[in-house]
Amino acid sequence: MLGILYEDFIHPLTILSSLPSAGFGALLTLLLFKVDLNIYAFVGIILLIGIVKKNGIMMVDFAIEARRDGKSPYQAIYQACLVRFRPIMMTTTAALMGTLPIALGFGAGADARRPLGLAVVGGLVFSQLLTLYLTPVFYTYMEAWQTKLRSRKKHSPASQTDLV
Repeated sequence: MLGILYEDFIHPLTILSSLPSAGFGALLTLLLFKVDLNIYAFVGIILLIGIVKKNGIMMVDFAIEARRDGKSPYQAIYQACLVRFRPIMMTTTAALMGTLPIALGFGAGADARRPLGLAVVGGLVFSQLLTLYLTPVFYTYMEAWQTKLRSRKKHSPASQTDLV
């Protein structure tokens, strides 16, 4: 779906590059709290993936628009980080505050739902610390790679037509 949205397959990889850190953070949190990976934890990880992916989409989408306006890849992602930092942090904070009572184990049936809260809270904290730094770096590398591929394709003998 992301490939259709951006009409290429480079920047969906940029967006998806933040997901391993979220999954690792969720699993590490579950391991630290000695909680089993059950169905509730899987639901929490799926929720976590949606939130982290949305944060990456907000950043990369803004950078792509800035690139269309003529900015360099570095300027585009830098501007995206500045402009989209507040919405990303607001979304992350709202998700953290919403799942923190579940992670702490308040309420009836809290023992069953606690893995969901731990997976979301741990994954969000870990991924947010890494993603705000890694996604811009990954974006600039992928943009440079895409530019290199396009220039190589233009200069290849198969792409030039002979007018004989």
